[in-house]
Amino acid sequence: MGWKEAAEPVLTRMPSVRRPEGHVPFKRKLTWTGGVLLLYFFLTNVTLYGANQTTDIYGQFRSLLAGGQGSVLHLGIGPIVTASIVLQLLGGADLLGLDTDDPRDQVLYQGLQKLLVVVMIFLTGLPMVFAGGFFPTDPQLAGSFPGGSFGVKWLIFAQIFVGAILVLFMDEIISKWGVGSGIGLFIVAGVSQKLIAGLFAWQGLPNTNPGLVPRWIALITGSAENVPSLLTGQGIQYLLLGGGQLLALVTTVLIFAIVVYAESVRVEIPLSHARVKGARGRFPVKLIYASVLPMILVRALQANIQFLGRILSSQLGDLPAWLGQYSNGQPIGGLFYYLAPIRGREQWMWWTGSVAQEPWQVLLRIAIDLGFMVIGGAIFAIFWVETTDMGPEATAKQIQNSGMQIPGFRQNTGVIEKVMERYIPQVTVLGGALVGLLAVLANMLGTIGGVSGTGLLLTVSITYKLYEEIAEEQLMEMHPMMREMFGG
Repeated sequence: MGWKEAAEPVLTRMPSVRRPEGHVPFKRKLTWTGGVLLLYFFLTNVTLYGANQTTDIYGQFRSLLAGGQGSVLHLGIGPIVTASIVLQLLGGADLLGLDTDDPRDQVLYQGLQKLLVVVMIFLTGLPMVFAGGFFPTDPQLAGSFPGGSFGVKWLIFAQIFVGAILVLFMDEIISKWGVGSGIGLFIVAGVSQKLIAGLFAWQGLPNTNPGLVPRWIALITGSAENVPSLLTGQGIQYLLLGGGQLLALVTTVLIFAIVVYAESVRVEIPLSHARVKGARGRFPVKLIYASVLPMILVRALQANIQFLGRILSSQLGDLPAWLGQYSNGQPIGGLFYYLAPIRGREQWMWWTGSVAQEPWQVLLRIAIDLGFMVIGGAIFAIFWVETTDMGPEATAKQIQNSGMQIPGFRQNTGVIEKVMERYIPQVTVLGGALVGLLAVLANMLGTIGGVSGTGLLLTVSITYKLYEEIAEEQLMEMHPMMREMFGG
């Protein structure tokens, strides 16, 4: 008996959100999406009962993992993304033996994904709560709670567990009843909060630095303090790298423009219907064919590596120098330092005196981060394309089943697949590497609100795709015949 037969009774009984029967009206989709988004914002502001001020173990990955520091949604989408990485690797190595075209195997795959998410919640949540003092308990509550501090820690973990499960089902609700995907929507929500705060936050707001607009209003009106003369070198540096944030503004706008442009660059393969004369179409192969979502997997892998380093450092104390040296919870030397992504100008501009490491160490870290993102982006893009039925073989089957063919070629799946192999693999690798390069450059130059480069890329791309999906939904609402063509 294979693993599928043994695991089927468990995987097929995993709780799931019921799929809608027939077409879901666009207004209802917006209602579900808006409701889940409001619930997400509410839960990110529900602090963990029994925990004092917490240390953010994810740090710079926080906006990418779409969670709320010290809240019920502390883990965010981390367990879902990590489970996806495991499934991508197992599927890429053909170890699962699942055919995603088979309805039975689809149910098994979805059940396996949910089971892996639960496993990842335990593997990430338990060390966070019980190791390293990342969640100090409230001494007053610990004194009266059954089990003392140990019992309070289990209470904290239970809240984190429930929050992570809620994220899983909120994502599923949006995927089946809403617009877009929950994971993408949560990332956009978290990054947008930071962008708006980075632009418009006023002086005096708690835990918030003044935004770009208030800073410039203060500069123009002359009310800004400790500003050097703008005609000197220090003044220019202040405008570019300091309070003026001009470089961050240019970087943010440039990333927006490049991603929107890259989304519109495509190779269009002409198609014609084999039986309906005059019926023609095009199959677009975009430059960012796999989208920027594989970047979540790459950064999540880095986040898990840094998470491991923080846990080892907190449990073992001083690690071997070659493995990692930590100061205030951040790596400053060793392997974990070189594997940490560059985040901000102050981490690599050694000539400004803000970097304690030698120039060769900084350059080596930049090279590793760049190689990790470019090569990892290309590899995970390939995995993403193959596991989401966007590869040449799956695309050829879809075109064949729709009754279309490529003019000048026989109506044969193998022939169509060979044509697709001329474009899809090359564009997938190129697009994945390009997105990785942009993410590193955005991180190095800095962005408005301190948003990570990957988070900004994801936000722009997801918003662009969300706009396209909303436009398509509205078109289908306007033309009922189109709804019938798409199987509504």
